[in-house]
Amino acid sequence: MKMNWGKYVGYEVNVIMKEYYGVVQTENMTDPFFEIVIKSGVLKEVYEDGLLIIGKFQNRFIESFIPFESIKCVDIIHPQEES
Repeated sequence: MKMNWGKYVGYEVNVIMKEYYGVVQTENMTDPFFEIVIKSGVLKEVYEDGLLIIGKFQNRFIESFIPFESIKCVDIIHPQEES
């Protein structure tokens, strides 16, 4: 099944990546663990091989292209409807 990502353009997303970048360790360096990498931003465009999101990092806007094969999970944040 293929997902219709186009209907979520403009929505805020959190993309959990399959890859883990870097190792985080305790102060005494005895207990290393992998950090979970999450890319957050607004879904800007959808391509046949991945998603383009735009997010803010250190007061700068950053566009990130994320290939589908690198995605583990995506949270799609729906705008709140007014009551």
